[in-house]
Amino acid sequence: MIPQHGGSDSGPAPIEDFSSNASPLGPPPALLQAVLTADRARYPDPAYLASRERLGAAEGVDAARVLPASGGAEAIRRLSLAAHLSGLTEVWVPQPGFGDYAAAAMALGLQVQGYASAQHLSQALQRPALVWVCEPCNPSGDSFSAGDWLALDAALQRSASTLAVDCAYEPLRLDGASQLPPDLAERAWRLICPNKALGLTGVRAAYLLAPALDGLIEHAVNVAPSWVLSSEGVALLMHWHSDETHAHLRRVRSQLTAWRATQHALLADLGWQQRPTCTNFWLAKPRQAGLLLKPLRERGIKLRDATSFGLPGWVRLSTQAPTAQQALLRAIKELEETI
Repeated sequence: MIPQHGGSDSGPAPIEDFSSNASPLGPPPALLQAVLTADRARYPDPAYLASRERLGAAEGVDAARVLPASGGAEAIRRLSLAAHLSGLTEVWVPQPGFGDYAAAAMALGLQVQGYASAQHLSQALQRPALVWVCEPCNPSGDSFSAGDWLALDAALQRSASTLAVDCAYEPLRLDGASQLPPDLAERAWRLICPNKALGLTGVRAAYLLAPALDGLIEHAVNVAPSWVLSSEGVALLMHWHSDETHAHLRRVRSQLTAWRATQHALLADLGWQQRPTCTNFWLAKPRQAGLLLKPLRERGIKLRDATSFGLPGWVRLSTQAPTAQQALLRAIKELEETI
């Protein structure tokens, strides 16, 4: 079974899509132009040498530690397979959390363990395992504290486990900063997925940063498909760390912070329960959620049903522009009059 996701589905394209975590503000002009004019007539360099060197220099690591990937889901599958080939039999995943962590592990017959908090994970981790942390976490928008990371580091060393940090939502963190210690980051696998922050989810491009010393890297390299990145993906990654892109993302975060405040107030006025977040998305519990989602979708407004996260009655929704917020408000009020 394909894991449930936000964003596109098999129906008509949503008019107002609150279900995807992607930025509604799009990419910077130079990056978009590079993607649109990418050379589709020939294969990219199969070793991706230039892009790996550029990304490695920006991230402060050797190019050999940069593994291009066809989006986050492909990277999760590949790292799970590498862990399996290295002899690991157990995988820890956040609950609620992105469904592909567990799906990739179960496809390989690995034992999946869920954790509800950093404290739970640090106390329960006893055997060698692949440990996924989504930082900040999807769908909750939660983030580990410095103390959480300290406790987890001790548990990782005690159990001889491998840490994988999914950083897909870090570029759109709107409050605070990651507390992941630099020394632990150096010993972890880190997954970087730029396309959500750029509003280009249709361009499948990401990369893994391997630890300096890790037995999984040989497996992760060997199981990679040929030409894992398209020419468009190469173009996106080559512009990811440009000055223009960094400046664009600063403006995006500022705008989304303002829009999030108005959207949060709008939902509060509707009587929706809302959980705190540090990101552009969060969990909310509408009144009569089960009666709203389908008719909203029929009106071209999509929210992410959180039932698949183990949260029936809740939705995950992303920050959208004021025009989209008002469309949502009008549709909800119309529907509530008929319920």
